[in-house]
Amino acid sequence: MKIALLGHGTVGRGVDDIIRDRVPGIEVSRILELPDRLSDPRMTADYSDIVNDPSIELVVECMGGIEPAHTFICQALMAHKHVVTSNKAVVAAHFDEFARLARQADVAFLIEASVGGGIPWIASLDKIRRIDDVMSFSGIMNGTTNYIIDSMRREGLDFDIALGRAQELGYAERDPSADIDGIDVANKTIISACVAFDVDCVRDLPVTGIRTLTKADLDLFASRGLTVKLFGRGVRRDGRYAVAVEPVAIPSVSLEASVPSNFNLVSCEGFTVGPLKFYGQGAGSLPTGNAIVQDVIDVSQGRRQTYDFSKGYEYDPSLLTSDYVIRTRSLNVRCDAWGPNAWCVHNYSAQQARQLFERVVKEDASAFMAALSQEG
Repeated sequence: MKIALLGHGTVGRGVDDIIRDRVPGIEVSRILELPDRLSDPRMTADYSDIVNDPSIELVVECMGGIEPAHTFICQALMAHKHVVTSNKAVVAAHFDEFARLARQADVAFLIEASVGGGIPWIASLDKIRRIDDVMSFSGIMNGTTNYIIDSMRREGLDFDIALGRAQELGYAERDPSADIDGIDVANKTIISACVAFDVDCVRDLPVTGIRTLTKADLDLFASRGLTVKLFGRGVRRDGRYAVAVEPVAIPSVSLEASVPSNFNLVSCEGFTVGPLKFYGQGAGSLPTGNAIVQDVIDVSQGRRQTYDFSKGYEYDPSLLTSDYVIRTRSLNVRCDAWGPNAWCVHNYSAQQARQLFERVVKEDASAFMAALSQEG
């Protein structure tokens, strides 16, 4: 099978290397790159060289961003080429459109690498759903924020120092907003909900990041046997579902609390299979490349996975309800004192908590909020 790569950066090079060294029978015959980066005879800056080539059966998109990735994926699907992508931003924004085009063209659209790097998360959700209902999912979906929190907790670093180290190691971009403000996890949560619940998940979900997390916050939670991790969460019940991204205070003895460095751990619960947890590298050239190549091999062996989002569940934010701790100088709602300048509000949905937090940060930009895990 001949395939084409769109992009030859960190992930694209990983795919190219793995296929060359470990996957006989599959050939990377074309690579789309910028005009000033055509360093390989397979490279072209003209996408028509790929989409109009009948010998290319599959396109791997690992460019990142929304455009031109969205346009290129649509054109590939309409040209009856299978598509494999690691691009969570474009999948989260256009999943339903891509799935519809893939069904119409009778080709595969596979997205394993878009969530969890090398962790077989999407494939596992697909497999569970063959005979089961996924009732919920949650977990650590972003290695950058986990590295920051882990460094602050284990080494006593301030947030800015831990972020700087993450940037030096290549875990965080120069502009870390997508990671620390929860945008990356929001994309992965949307995709996970689409697959787990068979719905075209809402895009307007409550999202709170860790930008204002301090070492003092972690110390306060630790005094109560807790620590904080940034979670993507989803739950389904009685024809309804809800999703959210937010810091969650979890028991310090839990598996999630022990996840080190830039690793991920995501969990789900099925009606018959019960709780399952998946742990591994959430990013990187070879782990993400591995997930992409697994999808490519599946297609070469005849797999034609598509999605139709046929359940039609109603979005109901009240399904995700917790107590929340807000660290701020003052909080003008009914609440309980929880620590120095920390207050606990009870039985708020993630959406209500986010709305409250938005009002708080208008008065106190340094405020921080975390949901209290029911385990804690």
